[in-house]
Amino acid sequence: MIKGILFDYGGTIDTNGLHWANVLWESYQRNQVNVDRDAFAEAYKFGERALAIKPIIEPHHVFYDVLFLKVEQQFSFLKEKGFVLQDEAIRLIATECNQFARTNVEKAAPVLALLAQKYPLVMVSNFYGNINHVLEDFGIRDYFQAVVESAVVGVRKPNPQIYQLGIDQLALSPQECVVIGDSYSKDIQPAKSLGCSTIWLNVKGWDEADTDFKVSDADAEITDFARIADSITNLG
Repeated sequence: MIKGILFDYGGTIDTNGLHWANVLWESYQRNQVNVDRDAFAEAYKFGERALAIKPIIEPHHVFYDVLFLKVEQQFSFLKEKGFVLQDEAIRLIATECNQFARTNVEKAAPVLALLAQKYPLVMVSNFYGNINHVLEDFGIRDYFQAVVESAVVGVRKPNPQIYQLGIDQLALSPQECVVIGDSYSKDIQPAKSLGCSTIWLNVKGWDEADTDFKVSDADAEITDFARIADSITNLG
């Protein structure tokens, strides 16, 4: 019987299952940033590493700041590769993607509110040390009993230990918990290894390897965040 829920954040609540690389790449195209997909993919990975290992993000930063700084790192990488880019596009992309995230969080909020009435919720996220401020700015922090953030606890997905820390916050057994996330390798597999039930929000990864698993161990698979409550009920 499910007694507690652990949520991923990025790519789950804020994009309804779209990998953030897809969201940013589409914004690059809309804003006529003239780079090819392979170069963008390299820049995306560079930006993710830079934000993970350098003190670029500060605890007071909201999500717009994260996006701006992330795209700024990507542009820096691309310029080093010889691409000619206009810095004004950084602000345009950050603004557009922030609004996209806010819209998705607003749609997710009623689902979280309903679930929070029935279960304790814990957020488990690979993030930069400011996720509490992001959640507060988006108006959903109060739905979560606790937040386990990689930059704070020193453990990152796909290490199952970060999910174990979330389970410990719930004071439940893994078998009494369900994990909800968009990444099969970073959310579903580590959660299953601990004995949790899992719901995979499988919409669109960055490449086929993200979503094309011929055999899935997820207990449920959905393509819309709004289906979560029904899926948990069906798990029993």
